[in-house]
Formats: sequence, structure tokens, C-alpha cells
Amino acid sequence: MKRAFVIGHPIGHSRSPLIHRSWLADLGIAGSYDAIDVEEAALPAFFDRLRTGEFAGGNVTIPHKQAVVTLCDVVEPLATRIGAVNTLVVDNGKVTGSNTDYLGFLGNLDQRAPGWDRGLTDAIVLGAGGAARAVLVALAERGVPAIQILNRTAATANALAAELPGPFTAHSLDAFASLAPRAGLVVNTTSVGMHGSSFPDLPLNLLPPGAIVTDIVYVPLRTPLLLAAEALGLTTIDGLGMLLHQAVPGFTAWFGVQPNVTPALRTLIEATL
Repeated sequence: MKRAFVIGHPIGHSRSPLIHRSWLADLGIAGSYDAIDVEEAALPAFFDRLRTGEFAGGNVTIPHKQAVVTLCDVVEPLATRIGAVNTLVVDNGKVTGSNTDYLGFLGNLDQRAPGWDRGLTDAIVLGAGGAARAVLVALAERGVPAIQILNRTAATANALAAELPGPFTAHSLDAFASLAPRAGLVVNTTSVGMHGSSFPDLPLNLLPPGAIVTDIVYVPLRTPLLLAAEALGLTTIDGLGMLLHQAVPGFTAWFGVQPNVTPALRTLIEATL
């Protein structure tokens, strides 16, 4: 029986076990998927376990996505560019790391707003942390000509824009008002939105009428940012779909069958939020 996992610290919040166990049951596969709490200091020892073949692979969540990069035997080029790994596959004693957050982000937008990238010339990404990296690379790969990184600390945004090759320009958050009229897409990659937090003085009303606002936060499902955008009649996309879509490539690699992101699966996960 093949075994898979998700590691993080803490890990109790993860919905990944529910997603993968649902697919295992639906597809009639004799496998397992468990959440394992691993502190950063224990990561090397955990990778030693992986190389013994105990697991087919697994997922990596916060705060370990960047720390595990140097522990992998092979890191796929896209994950190297992003600088973070969220999926591990074990084969013949070697651990390969990849980043499926990229695919999850694009898959969510493609499913919820087909054609979102047609004619898109400007995008705004809020945040310059680890989660922003996959989103920025995904937008650049889709050919968005101008991508603005806005962060509370402009120096952090500048450092990220300098590190990642792409059409990126860095600003502080207060640049939103001047950039919004040209932006067809706004993506929140920060933790703002959790626990009822919100961005102060973010003038969403300056966005063009056809703009899309999406949030990678999915607890709550409708964050204050999305609620404010909805009130203005803008198209909104929550972050749950990104979680569901990023899970597909890993499951396929570990268990040999590609699962589908269905409305029933989404309903199952929504019920836990």
C-alpha cells in the first residue's frame, strides 16, 4: 500500500488529508495520506526516512516550503525559479521536489474565470513573501506584460523583483491608487484576510469594471478583500480552488491516477471551513 503525507509545523489546520483521502476512496485505491507535524530541525531526519521508501511522497506546507529545497536530491527547474517546494516524490531512494502552487493558482483561475488572461496587460500582486513567488512566476509564464508587486515594506518587494526574472516592478502598498486603473487582476498573497483582518485604505473602486480580485486565503472563504470587491460588482475568486488544484499533480505521481477537482469535492472541503 502506497503512503503519502503532508508535513508542516503546526499541521492540524491542513485540509490536504481530507482532499487526498476523498480521492483515494472515490478511485478505490488502497493508499493512505496523513498529516505529520515536523519541526524544522527534524527535517533532515525526515528526509532520511523518505529515502528508505517508507512513503511514495508527500506535500510540504508552511513554514517548510523553502527550507526543504536544499534537502531534495533533485529540484525541478520551476521550483528552483520559485525558490520553494511543496510536493515531494520518492523514486529509487531519491527525493524530487516540485512546486504545484503555480499550477494550483492557474488552475483555479482557469476553472472559475475562463479566459481571464486574454487581453490582460497589468496585474497587481499584494505581498512579497513565499506565497507570492509562485503567483508571480505563474503570471509571468502566462505572458502578463506588467506585474506590480506591492508590499508594506517596499525594500522586500524590490528584493523579490530583482531576484525573479520577469516583468516585475516593486512598490509600497500606497502605490495601489495610481496603479489600480490599469489593473485587470489583483491577487492577495499575504495572510491579510485571516481572522477578519483587512487592508486599510485599499481603493478597490479605482479598478476597472472588468477587473478580477482573487485571494489565496481560503479561511474564511470570503475574505474582507473579496467582500469589498463583490460590493463594487467586481469578479472575485476565492483561494479554495488553488488548494484543490495544486493537489492534483502530487496525487497523480504517488498513486498513478489523475483525480478530478469536482464540485462535490469543493463542497466537502467548504463544509470544514
